[in-house]
Amino acid sequence: MFDSRHIRSFHEVVRTGSYSAAARSLGYTQPAITQQMKALERSVGTVLFTRVGRRMRLTEAGEALSRHAGVILGNIDAAQQQMNAITRLRTGRVRLCAFPSATATLIPEALARLARGHRGIRVELQECEPPESLRRLVHGEADVTLAFTYPGLREEVPDEVVEVPLMEDQLTVLMPTRHPMARRRSVRLADLSEERWIAGCLRCRANFLHECAEQGFAPDIAFTTDDNLVIQSLVSEGLGIAMMPGLVLNFLCHRSVTGRPLDPASRRQVSAYVLREHLRIPATALVLDELKAVAANRVGC
Repeated sequence: MFDSRHIRSFHEVVRTGSYSAAARSLGYTQPAITQQMKALERSVGTVLFTRVGRRMRLTEAGEALSRHAGVILGNIDAAQQQMNAITRLRTGRVRLCAFPSATATLIPEALARLARGHRGIRVELQECEPPESLRRLVHGEADVTLAFTYPGLREEVPDEVVEVPLMEDQLTVLMPTRHPMARRRSVRLADLSEERWIAGCLRCRANFLHECAEQGFAPDIAFTTDDNLVIQSLVSEGLGIAMMPGLVLNFLCHRSVTGRPLDPASRRQVSAYVLREHLRIPATALVLDELKAVAANRVGC
């Protein structure tokens, strides 16, 4: 209904008491102010000023608008300042959703880099495994999602979602350090067909079963858990071995557990996902840049 320029000129006319004074204050010509006030009166559907001799007086409608004009302009200025702060990366909020091994490795380093240069950017961290994490992105519950896929288990993402590849994460086998194959540089999955196994999250478990099937055996899965530390504890006690992503090797907590890469190598793709329209949001783009920079140092992990 209102043009903010007209409201600003109206407010100045009320403050200074005349069209000519308002024009001088705002750097307009008097006819320009006159035209703006006529346009504003057309917008509200009634006159805002009357003349009493050489003086201008507000009508009842003008009095009502005057009471609101300062608040309207204050809100516009506050909104403009906030938009400037966001676009200049002095402030902003990004909801980041990631899977556990990423929140323990990639995320802390990326957020530390971000904090050093942009302390006003607030990142709210959520932990969730795919595909639930992708659902949160599509439903507007997260702004950036980190997820992983396996070569034989790729999935389609909606058209409005952009995938930003970050790194390839090599799969390893966690085993007790006293295990006979712990002396090898790498291990073959087929050589472990008689072992008891500890399986991880739903997506990792599906890939594990797929790779075992390609090697011609069905694994004996003794335990299933999504908790990486629980898996390490079970392995350290000799209750089974586990196929785990290489990122997990960055936070091994048990000295009696070791990891060996698979031969031939098997890798999962770690990517960030974001809604296409959110790529233009400065804070979101900055978080993606920091994630890419950190992941670049871990390629081949």
